[in-house]
Amino acid sequence: MEPTKKALFESKMDATSLQKLAAINNDQVDEFVAYAIELCEPDSVFVGDDSDMDASYCRMRAIDGQEESQLATNGHTVHFDGYFDQARKKDVTKYLVPADETLDPNLNQVEREEGLAEIEGMQRGAYKGRLMYVRFFCLGATDSAFAIPCLQITDSAYVVHSEELLYRRGYEEFKRQSAADPNFEFFRYRHATGEVDERMTSKNYEDNRVYMDHTRNTVLSVNTQYAGNTVGLKKLSLRLAIRKADREGWLAEHMFIMRCNGPKGRETYLAGAYPSACGKTATAMLPGENIVGDDLAYFKVIDGEFRACNVEAGIFGIITDVNADDDPVIWDVLHRPGEVVFGNLCVKDGKPYWLGMSEETPVAGANYASDEWTEGMVGPDGNVTTLSHKNARYTVQMRDLENADPDWDNKQGLPIGGIIYGGRDSDTSVPVREAYSWDHGVCMMGATLESETTSATIGQEGVRKWNVMSNMDFLSMSVGRYIQNNLDFAKDIKRPKVFGTNYFLKKDGKFLNGKLDKGVWIKWMDLRINGEVDVLDAGYGLIPKYEDLRKLFKEVRDEDYTMEQYVQQFTVNLPEVIAKIGRMEEIYTTKVQDTPEAMKAEMKAERERLEALRAAKGDYISPCDL
Repeated sequence: MEPTKKALFESKMDATSLQKLAAINNDQVDEFVAYAIELCEPDSVFVGDDSDMDASYCRMRAIDGQEESQLATNGHTVHFDGYFDQARKKDVTKYLVPADETLDPNLNQVEREEGLAEIEGMQRGAYKGRLMYVRFFCLGATDSAFAIPCLQITDSAYVVHSEELLYRRGYEEFKRQSAADPNFEFFRYRHATGEVDERMTSKNYEDNRVYMDHTRNTVLSVNTQYAGNTVGLKKLSLRLAIRKADREGWLAEHMFIMRCNGPKGRETYLAGAYPSACGKTATAMLPGENIVGDDLAYFKVIDGEFRACNVEAGIFGIITDVNADDDPVIWDVLHRPGEVVFGNLCVKDGKPYWLGMSEETPVAGANYASDEWTEGMVGPDGNVTTLSHKNARYTVQMRDLENADPDWDNKQGLPIGGIIYGGRDSDTSVPVREAYSWDHGVCMMGATLESETTSATIGQEGVRKWNVMSNMDFLSMSVGRYIQNNLDFAKDIKRPKVFGTNYFLKKDGKFLNGKLDKGVWIKWMDLRINGEVDVLDAGYGLIPKYEDLRKLFKEVRDEDYTMEQYVQQFTVNLPEVIAKIGRMEEIYTTKVQDTPEAMKAEMKAERERLEALRAAKGDYISPCDL
């Protein structure tokens, strides 16, 4: 450790913290910590290791500092963000791009030196009167090929407490990698809460910034507390990881990982990408199956196999509509003693309440809008407030879920048998179909993924939003390059089958799928992956046969699946399917400047197949006629 930095650290740290930092023995780490001290000017600095004692210390600091409040159930706390700080703000989330570099023009960006000057000006002196936390975490399993060490600096105990639940502890990982290579790569984060109001929430929400310096693997944020902006290891890290994966030949994806439990004890692992409100968490948490992770996955080739690792060690989930009937595992965790952080819901007499919980809820309490909220109260934006915010959250650990796969933290990752892309679609795609090949699946299921908006979120129902592999908001490179990376990945090994799902097909305004029918589609995927059932060719993928689904519905749902249901669900709607191809052709001609040749070829081939099918059999083709 350099003498000048040691002197600086000694002026801010006690002997224990200094010893922990020195034990990592890394100039990169020392430099990042020293710069944060000089810039943000904390009164003191705490350095944490992987001990339960340090984790408990940060949790108690969050409570003592009123960033969290204890609830009636042992281990449960609640955190409130500012009224206008309840979600990611896309307009202030930007890449810092050197003057001589160009990112995709669709990405939100600012010239690097200009952006650094702005955000460092906001962070300068931001820790005065406060304790600075230095914490070490890890994305992916520690001591593995997936591990990415992460260094978090913040003045918020809530941030590091959340990260304790959501990520693997990484202090020993830093020591291990530093000893092997002093120049090892790690992600780094510097967050400043900014001025706070009487509720201890960030006050200057109009001046919040979230900047990503991809040239230094660094995320900087200020004047915000919402976890999506401050827990840098989540979606902000996904952007950094996508670029790292691009350099190193692997994939960082916005996907869950789950285990389907097949016949005779067979275990088949699946990964899936679903935009918001398209069934992602519900699929990952299907009754009778096992969850590995609900949000982020890294794909690598390990010992000649396509394997995936859950990037996280917990769930930061939307709590709206979580109820005992539809979400029994989550409901159980949220109602028994254990460490849980609730966010931006309503609290009355020490008990949390939220929208859609299917229980009687209070008409007054403390919530995201006020400590003295009452039903019908108007918020500072002039809108009537609700019991809890629609983006209210819960944070829990994987190890506390009863349906967590016992092997979820495998250091070698888990072998993936199938990849799923699911959107929200009322009139086009069948509930489940299989791609003809890896390239067909990546291009015509992943890269063409769409999700219809709902009136509750947008104000206009049925607007189709293109969301390539459910990763559009987090891409840190051009769309074409990202697709090409997926096409090229793991070419020399057996790759997973690719499937498309759609849980939202309608007829006469009513859904044709039950909420738990997705359990049948998952079981069918397992059978297909293992070559145990045949299929029909629908021109845009392979679809199930009636006799196989009839058997599965009886086994999985204990329901009689009728031919009428089958025909309604699996009729090929050619005008709508071909119209979607037209939308995609326009997007990949006008919005994407580097569309891969394979993408163009797959769109052309799909159109030709479907036009030929249409000429032979008409616009709407029953599966019985395929």
